[in-house]
Amino acid sequence: MRIRTLLICSIFFLSNTLLSQNSSGNSAPFVSNSFDSFKTGEWIKFRIHYGFFNASYATLELQESTIKSENVYKAVAIGRTTGIARLFFKVEDRYETYFNKNLVRPLKSTRNIYEGGYTKNVEIEYDYSKESATVNDIKNNKIKKVSIKENVQDLISTFYYLRNHFDVKKLKINDFIRITIFFDAENYNFRMKFLGYDNVKTKFGVVNCLKFRPFIESGRVFRDSESLSLWVSNDKNKIPIKVEAKLRIGSIEADLEEFKGLKHPFKIKVK
Repeated sequence: MRIRTLLICSIFFLSNTLLSQNSSGNSAPFVSNSFDSFKTGEWIKFRIHYGFFNASYATLELQESTIKSENVYKAVAIGRTTGIARLFFKVEDRYETYFNKNLVRPLKSTRNIYEGGYTKNVEIEYDYSKESATVNDIKNNKIKKVSIKENVQDLISTFYYLRNHFDVKKLKINDFIRITIFFDAENYNFRMKFLGYDNVKTKFGVVNCLKFRPFIESGRVFRDSESLSLWVSNDKNKIPIKVEAKLRIGSIEADLEEFKGLKHPFKIKVK
């Protein structure tokens, strides 16, 4: 289990140690229309830290691109360790996802990571007409096809899909959000629960947030399956403000550090 990868992915609304079993409770509503929550040029940066000790930074940027003559979005997520942490454990992670502008779903994904000597370089292309994904393991020179579901998302596209096709106004406390995510050539049933509203103190001021509980596997690292908490801005942008992971000893947090190019005004309650 790589905690840096977990937190970087959690920032984008999920964990790569998802639970696949079903949960009781109501499912939150998704809609076919778009809430227009983001635009080209959006850039956000997060600081990941253990107490006062900075461990790494993660950024997410939305760009314009083209696939098969179609104008699409290209999302680039980068995570890297910094300072002293980099001397002991170097991390250079880069994720790229291309997705439709009208209907958010991945067309192509790349994952190129270096984590303390562990490397992975994978490219995935999605064919929804055949409900399959072609996974190209570039490092090991292996290609395979895997069955996918019609509404599947990947790690990064999930972040944008939830922002644009999730009806916050119909959200009730204890509702579950469920979505299928394709990661590492496998389909995962991701779920997280809505806990309510919360005011979060940030470097920018106090921000009113929606609080969620992504479900993860407990074990050597995490206290239990409910050790991860996620706060998302309760405005039209719906960007992550804070992620907290309670560990066996202490906790790791990710906080919004910088942002620019948001589609809508960033609401701050108290400066």
